[in-house]
Amino acid sequence: MDADIIIIGAGVAGMTAGIYAARAGKSVLIIEGKVAGGQIVESLKVGNWPGEIMISGEDLSKKIYAQVEKLGVKVFYEVVEDILNDKNGDFEYVIKTDETEYRCNALILATGTEPRRLSEKQMAMVGKRPVSYCATCDGALYKNKPVVVVGSGNTAKYEVSYLENIASKVYNIHHDEPIPVDAEAVFVAIGRVPATDYLKGFVDLDTDGYIVAGEDCHTSQPGVFAAGDCRTKSVRQLVTAAADGAVAATEAVRYLG
Repeated sequence: MDADIIIIGAGVAGMTAGIYAARAGKSVLIIEGKVAGGQIVESLKVGNWPGEIMISGEDLSKKIYAQVEKLGVKVFYEVVEDILNDKNGDFEYVIKTDETEYRCNALILATGTEPRRLSEKQMAMVGKRPVSYCATCDGALYKNKPVVVVGSGNTAKYEVSYLENIASKVYNIHHDEPIPVDAEAVFVAIGRVPATDYLKGFVDLDTDGYIVAGEDCHTSQPGVFAAGDCRTKSVRQLVTAAADGAVAATEAVRYLG
């Protein structure tokens, strides 16, 4: 199937890009390897999305997906394996998945990131405590309660400083240390991994694997844009992912002319 714009990733960034591109009158399709909504689906409560005092990540994803669907954007659940220049065809890019091929003239990469998870041994130590990978998202749920942050890098330090204004006590431990008995929730901050392995050699990536793209979402490849957590940026939140999606779609539409 061919489209003016193809979006890889149906998280908040990808779905927002789909909304903006479709409203601009372009044919659009989204390719998603897992579930629509991305990692936010795992959040039981989201309290930092404008207009929603509190909503589950799953319900928020369903709302955005319904808007995408109403605009006629098709979502295909397939795994992207490679992207090539369509040198012999009428389109600029060929996207190869585990099932078929798609072609487009503008491409938006919204593949997101995945948090590094605790090992089975570490999860056994966690027990039945809630596990979060985002203090900004879930910290308010543990006001005046003791929590623990697992990690030792800059992300962990930020999580600790953020939670210190909310929790009654914040423990900071390395990933192999025992979890304090009184901690009521575990915040994991041992790094994130961008889902960009298949993009090596296609667009420029930084040393951590993030797609090199500025606030205009342009990548090193003409007609290819990056949106959301997969691109180089300082803040990775739902609202910034949505903003990226809007910008990337607008730039893609402008590129197509």
